[in-house]
Amino acid sequence: MTLTPVRIHAYEVGEDGKVTLFVPKFKNPALRKWLIPRGKSEHFRIHLDVPGSATWLLIDGETTVEVICTRIEEQFRDKLTSADRSVTRFLTLLYDQRYITFRELAVDG
Repeated sequence: MTLTPVRIHAYEVGEDGKVTLFVPKFKNPALRKWLIPRGKSEHFRIHLDVPGSATWLLIDGETTVEVICTRIEEQFRDKLTSADRSVTRFLTLLYDQRYITFRELAVDG
């Protein structure tokens, strides 16, 4: 709960307030050049739901998981039974998919 999540990928917020993540299909620029057809996107688009979008927008590299859980619980009090569990599970998924990292776990260099 004391870890600080940090976003890795670009995103946009739609008119409906939902977040879309842009995850590169290939990290290597040479692979991008040769394997992605012209006119096709270099990114996968990952669409988040309302609670996921709210959580993503709270990730700023300064706010801890504990504070994010508290804010999500306040915002979705009547919709989520356990904000702590939901948020930590969601952040674990984001970390496992390498959409975020944690400042305390990041390796310099």
